[in-house]
Order: sequence, then C-alpha cells, then structure tokens
Amino acid sequence: MSAVESNVPFDAKAFLARVTQRPGVYQMYDAKGDILYVGKAKNLKARLASYFRASGLAVKTEALVKRIARVEVTITGSETEALLLEQNLIKKQRPPYNILLRDDKSYPYIFVSTQHPYPALLYHRGSRRKKGRYFGPFPSGGAVRESLNILQKVFRIRQCEDSFFSNRSRPCLQHQIERCSAPCVGLVSPERYAEDTRHAMMFLEGKNQSIADELAKQMEKAASALDFETAALLRDQIISLQKVQEEQRISGEGGDADILAVRIKAGSACIHQLFVKGGRVVGSKAHYPKLSLETDDRALLALFVGQYYLGDESHPLPPELILSDEPEDADLLADALSRQRGRSVSLRTRVRGQRKAWLDLAISNADHQINASIASRKSIERRYVELQQFLQLENLPTRLECFDISHSSGEATVASCVVFDAQGPKKSDYRRFNIEEITAGDDYAAMHAALSRRYTRLKKGGAPLPDLLVIDGGKGQVKQAEQVLAALQIDSVRVLGVAKGPTRKAGMELLILDGAELALPPESGALHLLQHIRDEAHRFAITGHRARRGKARGRSRLEEIPGVGAKRRQALLKHFGGLQEIERAGVEEIAKVSTISRSMAEEIYAFLHQD
Repeated sequence: MSAVESNVPFDAKAFLARVTQRPGVYQMYDAKGDILYVGKAKNLKARLASYFRASGLAVKTEALVKRIARVEVTITGSETEALLLEQNLIKKQRPPYNILLRDDKSYPYIFVSTQHPYPALLYHRGSRRKKGRYFGPFPSGGAVRESLNILQKVFRIRQCEDSFFSNRSRPCLQHQIERCSAPCVGLVSPERYAEDTRHAMMFLEGKNQSIADELAKQMEKAASALDFETAALLRDQIISLQKVQEEQRISGEGGDADILAVRIKAGSACIHQLFVKGGRVVGSKAHYPKLSLETDDRALLALFVGQYYLGDESHPLPPELILSDEPEDADLLADALSRQRGRSVSLRTRVRGQRKAWLDLAISNADHQINASIASRKSIERRYVELQQFLQLENLPTRLECFDISHSSGEATVASCVVFDAQGPKKSDYRRFNIEEITAGDDYAAMHAALSRRYTRLKKGGAPLPDLLVIDGGKGQVKQAEQVLAALQIDSVRVLGVAKGPTRKAGMELLILDGAELALPPESGALHLLQHIRDEAHRFAITGHRARRGKARGRSRLEEIPGVGAKRRQALLKHFGGLQEIERAGVEEIAKVSTISRSMAEEIYAFLHQD
C-alpha cells in the first residue's frame, strides 16, 4: 500500500484510514523517491499513527515526518517475520534515518582437513568450499593464531600445507621444538595421530574437561600395560592442557557465547562485543553505530542484534547472547534468532560467576571506548567549532568552566568547578568548594558563594578567565552567575545555563542564553560538548560531597556498604592494611579474604568504584 503520489502533499489522515492493524513492515520515502526509514510493527496502524500525532514527537522524528511523501507497508504472518524482513530491508536499502551497522569484513576460521590421512590445522579466510571441518568464525586473525599456537603445544598436530607435507624426508623444525609429532616421516602411528586430531577438534568445541578425562584414562591404561613412553606423552598433554585452562581462567565454565555491552553518552554510542569460544575469550570488537533517531540502550541493543545476526551467515549465532541490558522485544528477538539458528538461542542479562566477569569486562571496555571516542581530538575540535557557531563568537572558545552543586538535604554542600580546554577535560584545573554559612538546601546561595570565591581569586591573581561559563541549572542559577560577574566587573565571560527539559531526557536540554530559552538538535556537536562538561561537573561534585559527608559523620566508607558488618570490615582491614589498599584491589583479590564470597567481593568492588 502506498500514499498518494510524491508531488502531492502527504495526506496522513487519509493514509491512516486505510492502513491495516496486522503485523508488518513499513517503508518511508521522500518526494524524490529515496528511502528514509524502515520499521516493523505488531500493529501497523497504531505504530504509523504515532508518527503523525499533533505533539510529543522527538526533534529527529519531526524532521523525518516532514520529509515523508510516501509510505509503503508489507503485511507479514507474524511479528517475528516482520522483524526478519525489516533487517533484510535495512541491510539492502540502508535508510538514512535507521541506525546502520557497517561491518563488511570477512572473518577467519580454523580449517581441519579431515579428508587427509593426517589432517592439518590451517588458518582460513574466504569461501568455505574445501571438504573438511571449519571452526569459527574468530573475531580476528590474531585470535586464530593464538588458538593454533595452543593446539600445537598441546596436541602436536601439523599446520603445514599438503605440498610441504608430502615432500619431507626428515622431520622439520616444528618437530624438534615439540610442536608437531612428525606424521610426514611416520614418527607417530595413524591411530595416535587420529586420536590427537579428535582431541584438538574437541578443544575447539569447548570440551576441555572431556579431553582431560579421556587422556587420564588412556594414561592409566598405558601405564598398566607398561607402555611408559606413551604414558609420559599423555601426561605431558594433560599438564599442557591444564596450563592452558589456567592461563585462560576458564573456571569450569565452557560453551560459546557472545557478550554485548552498550553505552550511549553525549550523542555517541558504542557497543563492545566479546567472543567466547569453548569457555575462552578469543577476541573482541567495538562498534560505533550512528544514532539517527532518539534511542536508548534497550532499543539500540535490539537494533544491533537484529542487524548483526539476522540474515547474515558470516555471523554465526552462538547458543547464548549475554547482554548488558534487556533489549526491546526480547522474546520476539530470541524467537527470530532461534528460528534462524535452527536451535534455541537464549538472551541473558542476569548472569553469575565467569559469565558475569565476561559481562563486566565488556561493560568496562564499552565505557572506556565511548569516553575515548568523545575525547578524540577530531571530535572535540568539531564540537568546539559548532559551539562557536551557536554562540556566534568571533574566535573559537578555548576554555570552558562549568559549576554544579551537590548535597543531601542541605548536608555537606559541595560546589564543583570543572575546566575544559582545546584538548577536553583539564583535570589539573578542577576545583571543589565546601559551602558554609548558607541556609541548608539553598542552591542559589551556594552557587553565588562558589562563583564569588572562584572569580574573585582568578581576577585578583590575574589568572586566565574562561571564554564561556556553563551553569548546571536554569534561570535562577544563571542569574547568580551574572550578578557575581557584574559585581566583579568581568564582562568578557558569557554565561550559559544547561537545564533539563520538560522530559528530563538527554538530548532535550534547554539552554539559557542572554535571558532566552534555546534548544539544540540532539545530534548537535555543540550540545554534546555541553552535555559532557555538565556531566563531568555533576560527577566531580557528587564525589566531593560523598567524601565530605562521610568525613563529617566520622564513618569509614566500608560502613556504608550493605552486607559488610564489623567482622567483615575487620577481616578486610586486616588483610589489606587500610581502605586505600582495599580500593586498589580487584574482585579476585577481595574474594581471597576468608569471610568474603565472590558475590560479596563484586558488591564491595562496585560500591567503592561507583563514582
């Protein structure tokens, strides 16, 4: 079904009157006939009607709707079918208003030439036409080579090409360094080599414990038969396998899984992906999808998982996806993924043990990478240029200062001042102000006091003033800043307030400039810069407030951790010697304390590092 011709204004009312309520996919086009957006819906009529309501649309959605000249819908038999069709259309048409994942690289595999009397383990990238077994895909060539290196050490399977193998008259260097059993010159029986090959493939399938059990039984059998040479070889294999397991920290949990952690910050997004094969983390990859429409962590995860796995054989589905957040329509997504795989695929967010360690690692990487992306020189320069254009400044601003206030019902009030220069945050210039002698909870008075102390000191000492003073707050806080600057006769500093909009969502902030309320589009680099400095001021104020509050109450931070009583505090302090050493310790080290379980160690670590 389509709307009226593109040269006639789009009649949303007439279009909606004849749209079905069945599940399906809709495609939006502009007046030139170019695709704008592809979406799915359980109820097409209800979903499409949400685009054409009178108010309440996000800024980017409004921009999309203004460009619509034609809408086509395709009815499907179920919501799952709609999801599959949506992902296929997005990959094929690449609409500008959809979040697009660009991942066109081919992934490497480990190939086992099982048709050969003495199979080889080989690195493979490209089409899988040769007869044999393929294991993978692996996230990088390095991950394949690491696995091949392990297999050489433990099982001594050849990794040479057949042409090299068939022309040997004596063992090569790989045999001399105990990385190959030299089947090329008959130094290993076909039966023994076949057994080693089978164990190598079991290793690639994650069946490490089964291999160890089999090798132990074979070693006992060989020793009983007085075949001590074979028993010694099997013993060395068992030891090598145990070392590999210890190095990889498998902790008894095998299997295959992909771990996905998402972070959205200051208009940018990062999804960090860990690949687990046979209980080992074999690699990782960071994705930076472009955010075209307003979205949150759950929606972005759903879109990413759909685009990455559905209809793409180069990304085989593991039996388990471990996610930092529950994606939208999780049951629907799991059903579609299971249908494609032919077996069950589970989506999990609540995990324990080693799986939680993997998820924590992915989250930590996503946090680091999104911060690194925001802090990149190219990104910062672009945002400063957009801020200059927004403020209509003659010169590019090179120094920004932002203030925020933090307290608990008026207790232990702390003001923060953070400074950004052309390279981003300049932490050496950060300052905190303990606010005294004001009415408890009076944020205006606290802001006035902090600004007075800061700019009196700067003016008196002849220190550089900022090009822009950013205030985390609305018109009242901005007025305090203007009064302080006027009293100090500072007229070279512009004041900008950043207030939460009516929805209190990131990207919908109201900016207070020269008494007027303004808004920037959510994709604006200038807005992202202001969000970044505002969030940094908020973080710095909260950490200072908590430290001051804890000191005023005469309590250790350990006393504030739920579940940590006097005996556990005593055991922690006895083991580490002090709070600073506890804060430096990782989860594994904390868990070594006799009274602290692994789960409690994770809670302690999370509490001490929550800022």
